[in-house]
Formats: sequence, structure tokens, C-alpha cells
Amino acid sequence: MDRKPIMDIKIEANGPAIHLQGENGEVLMVPFKGSIKSDLFNGIVEPCGVDTQVVNAAHVRHMSARYMLTGKDSTGQDAHIYVENNGWFDDLTKTMPFHTVPTFYTDSKALAPYLHCNRFVGEGVDEADGLHIYFYEIGGQTDA
Repeated sequence: MDRKPIMDIKIEANGPAIHLQGENGEVLMVPFKGSIKSDLFNGIVEPCGVDTQVVNAAHVRHMSARYMLTGKDSTGQDAHIYVENNGWFDDLTKTMPFHTVPTFYTDSKALAPYLHCNRFVGEGVDEADGLHIYFYEIGGQTDA
């Protein structure tokens, strides 16, 4: 698969997780914040991000992270990017990196045509300095 890297988001914990354990699975809600550095956008992950993880009886962990990026777009303008990032993995094997499918919404006039095209995948990678979420464009190349 042809992939072009577009973003590196460093995730940091932002308070205690909330955990529910039931007879048919579990739910974990993890609050987070962070930072982003890329050619497209530089800024922060607002401290209101949450990763909701639901583990079903078959030990499949479904993850859905929702968060807002605040910073400067590639033209230097103030902008926001809302990210909804969904993925899953088998809890018994816990393969890394884990893979996701992000959806972006932005108020940046420069980035909107590019980010709204829905041609992206993500990977979560546990590195020495913490968790990084990398986003890649897949398929044809489009200039941002």
C-alpha cells in the first residue's frame, strides 16, 4: 500500500482512566492531551481528548478516540482539526502497531480540501517517549 506520512501526534495521559468491568466485557475511557508536529499543522491536542475502548466477550478491543487539535496550519493561520480515530485489535495478541481509520474536520481553508477527502489510515506506536499516532495518506498523492 502506497502511504505518505502527514502527521505525528504525541499522546500524553491527562488524568485517571475510568473503567467498567461487566460479565460480557469491559469499557475503558482514557482522557488525554498531547502535541502535533507536521508539515500540515503544528500545535496541541486539547486536554479534552478521550479514547473509549470497549472489549467484547471475544477479547476484541474496539477503540474510538475523539480529540481537537489547536494550532497553525501550513500557511501559518490559526486553525483547528477535529479527529475521530477508530480502530481495533485482538486483546489476546495485542499487536503493535495498532491500525486505525481517522476522519478529520477542520476550519482551515488551506487544509479542508485535503483533510476532508477521507483517504487516510493511522498507526499507534509505543515509542521510548510515549505513544505516537501517525497518520498517512493512502492511494493517490494530493498536495495540501
